[in-house]
Formats: sequence, C-alpha cells, structure tokens
Amino acid sequence: MNIFERIESDVRSYCRTFPVTFQRAKGATLEDEEGNRYIDFLSGAGVLNYGHNDPALKRPLLEYIGSDGLTHSLDMHSGAKARFLDAFETHILQPRGMRYKIQFPGPTGTNAVEAAMKLARNVTGRHNIVSFTNGFHGMTRGSLAATGNGHHRSAAGIPLAGTTFMPYDGYMGEDADTTEYLDKVLSDGSSGIDKPAAVIVETVQGEGGVNPASFEWLRSLEKVCRKHDVLVIVDDIQVGCGRTGTFFSFERARISPDIVLLSKSLSGYGLPFAVVLMKPELDIWEPGEHNGTFRGHNPAFVTATAAIETYWADDSFSREVANKGEYLRGWLNSLSARHSEMGVSTRGRGMIQALVFNDGDDADAVAARAFERGVIVETCGSDGEVLKFLAPLNIAKEELA
Repeated sequence: MNIFERIESDVRSYCRTFPVTFQRAKGATLEDEEGNRYIDFLSGAGVLNYGHNDPALKRPLLEYIGSDGLTHSLDMHSGAKARFLDAFETHILQPRGMRYKIQFPGPTGTNAVEAAMKLARNVTGRHNIVSFTNGFHGMTRGSLAATGNGHHRSAAGIPLAGTTFMPYDGYMGEDADTTEYLDKVLSDGSSGIDKPAAVIVETVQGEGGVNPASFEWLRSLEKVCRKHDVLVIVDDIQVGCGRTGTFFSFERARISPDIVLLSKSLSGYGLPFAVVLMKPELDIWEPGEHNGTFRGHNPAFVTATAAIETYWADDSFSREVANKGEYLRGWLNSLSARHSEMGVSTRGRGMIQALVFNDGDDADAVAARAFERGVIVETCGSDGEVLKFLAPLNIAKEELA
C-alpha cells in the first residue's frame, strides 16, 4: 500500500482517474515519476489557463521571492497589491468601460461566492438567492446551497437553505425560454417563491456539463432581474480569465452584472486567488465585516499582474484563443460525426468544449483510453456523460492537434 492509500483521506478523487505520481510540468505537458509525458486537457479544472510554469509568470515570481517581498499581508497595503489593482484597472476594466470595486474575500472560488451572496443579502435585505439547474458554485455551506449536484449536496449533513433553483437555458428543451418562467414566478405573489436578493449564474456551466447559455437568454435574464430589482451575480470562476475567448465570459452577451466572481486562473500560475467585483454603489461593507486570513496572498498578486500584462494588454491573445476554440470545436464535430451511431454530440464556447455521450460509461471509457495514450481529460455533467476539454489557452497549435 502506497503512502497515499495509507494516510490520505478517501475523499481524494482525481488521483483515482489518473493513477500516477506527477513530478514535473511545463506548458501543456505533465511528466510522471517514470518519465511518461501527458498533454494536459484538464488544466487544474480551469486553474491553469496559461499552462504550467509559464516563464512570463515564473520569472517575476522568483524575482519577488528573491527580493524578500511580502508573502502574507492580511488586507494591509502592499506594493504587489497596488500593482495588481493598477494592472486590472488599466488593462481589464477601463478598456471595457467597466466600473467595479474589488474585494479580496479569501483564496478560493467558494470564498468569493460566499462573500457575494452575503453582500447581495445585505444590500437588498432579502435572503433568497436564485440559482440554476446543474449549476456549480462551490463546496462550503452557502455556495453548496446554490449547487445543484445531489452527490455534493448530500455530503453537507444538514438541510441547505436560502436558495431557489430555476431551469437553466435549454433545460426544458430548445424552444422554452426559461427566463419567462422566472419572470412569471417573480410576478406572482402566490408562486411560493420569496423575492430573491440575487440570481447567481454561470454563462457556461462547467462542472454541470459544459452547458453554454445563449447570449439572448443571458440578456433576457438580466432584463427580468432589472424588472424585479434583483441583483445579477455572474460566477466567472471557471470560464472567466479568457476561457471563452474574452477575458470575461459575458462580454459578447453585452450584459452588465452587478457582481462578478473570479478565481481559478486569476493568479495565472495556480496560486490561490479570488476576487469579488461589485458595482461601486453596492460596496456597503463596514470595515472588517467580511474578512479572511489569506486574502492578502502577495505571490498571487505578482503572477496575476504578470498574466494581465503579458496576455491582456491588447486583444491579440483573445483572437488567438478564439481561433483555437474554433479549431478544437471543428475537430470534435468531425469526431462526433464519425461516431454518429453512438449519438455523440458537441457543445461549448471558446476553449471550453465538450463531447457529450448518451451515458457516463462511454465517457469514462474514452477518458481512460485517452489517459493510456497520454492525454488527461476529465468527465463532468449530471451523470458523468460529458468529456470536458480544458487545454491551456496558450497551448501550441501542434500540441492541440
């Protein structure tokens, strides 16, 4: 019995699907202790949009550590934080005409979700949050209450309250506009639905099965929320930071969320980092009313700044991601067409793409065969029937091919 089986909790999961011990990583490639190489189409579940150990990020990180720069600073001012805020404002917010205050809620995505839901409830004085079928927002109590997956919810050990689930785009079929249903129940005082403080939505559901909402549906959702004075929270934790081809996944939908959540690839290097972006009028926090020990993780500020300045100072990288997404989607379309007898289909947006099978066994079999041949790709969806492709955005075209 190895050290992992002997002492690590049985809750571990990814290592069961990919049962080797990894030692090195560079770009889109992982290497195990026996020297076998794998192309990484998992990217840390969306954490590594710029691949492993990107030199443009590693260099300033090593320089910062070598100069005895702060690692931990709570929410005190630091030069690393100031440079991140300046880069984010200069290269992300201002070119898009956006005005957001930035909160550092803690190191992970679920911290951002918890803070956003708490803020929305304080701003509106209402307790209910609307989430959507197949949505995934985290594993702590509040974010888990907004997560649809029954396997994850059942582990909470207590009833999960404070949320109401509504059908996501396409859940009721292609011809049903589920925002009309949301409008109906919010307009009906006898619907049994408490008026919500906010809706929380992924523009492309990642863990739920790579389900992209149409831009029309997202605009309609925003319109319904404005009509009923309900805040819009976009959870961009997995599909933000360029995954769909634009820095924010909602840009092409032309909506203006009240609150935006980023984590995963925000640091660019795999370092824990999360932010809550809120419209300035929503920043009603009292000092210290929401905090967290590791909200001042300066190495993540350093690599996040480097990622923004390297990849987002202009729109060339965005175009590159869009082109790779089209290439990947075209290849998957041709693959599914060759296996039409299996009922395989494709869906996705930008560089989050998927093959959708009729059942999870087929998806598992393909993922296992891919791993044998040196490609790491995971399954997702309500029944594990979706093969999700999350290659690094800067993967070389040859490796992608």
